[in-house]
Amino acid sequence: MTQYARAVVLLSGGLDSATTLAMARNEGFDCYTMAVHYGQRHRVELDASRALSETMGALEHRELDVSAIGAFGGSALTDQTVAVPETRSEGIPVTYVPARNTLFLSIALGWAEVLNARAIFIGVNAVDYSGYPDCRPAFIEAFRNLAAVATKAGVEGQPTEIRAPLIDMTKAEIIRAGSALGVDYAQTISCYQPDADGRACGRCDACYLRRQGFEEAGVPDPTRYIEAAD
Repeated sequence: MTQYARAVVLLSGGLDSATTLAMARNEGFDCYTMAVHYGQRHRVELDASRALSETMGALEHRELDVSAIGAFGGSALTDQTVAVPETRSEGIPVTYVPARNTLFLSIALGWAEVLNARAIFIGVNAVDYSGYPDCRPAFIEAFRNLAAVATKAGVEGQPTEIRAPLIDMTKAEIIRAGSALGVDYAQTISCYQPDADGRACGRCDACYLRRQGFEEAGVPDPTRYIEAAD
């Protein structure tokens, strides 16, 4: 890799994407971060994304509004009439947002072409995760193939790399890796339904995986939980 090559990093404001940004910067990439408003229940993660981008040294941050996808419904994260489950479930959960990562990567691919970026980083994980189909290696490989044939860079023989450095890591391994790179996890939010002050519910699947990860990593959990304040 040419030193200081550009990369687009999808930055949701959560633990995984913050770690992914730290890894991209550690490889020497100049990072351009992107957050997506897709009609989710709250803005807390979008605000966290912007703050993380600034404190972690990204060169530019963009927030894209594609909230129309949320208007379709079909997910507890975008449809206020569907409750966020507070117990773990088998199979693909109701918090899955149809085609979300396909949309995110497509937008990032467009920006990467404009920036002449060498890579797109996405913090998907297929080990300690919620069972979403667009977090699996097969999805990432399929999108790599698409990027190679659907873009000017691709057909000219220089396709943008689609990087998913966390895909085979446990949550504990992710936390240890990010801690070693100086990630401040107190700035991140993973909860599906935080309150207006950004405190996590402590009961949803995302909170369960996050809390378990810190415990297994042997790293103090800096998360502010609603239950702890009550």
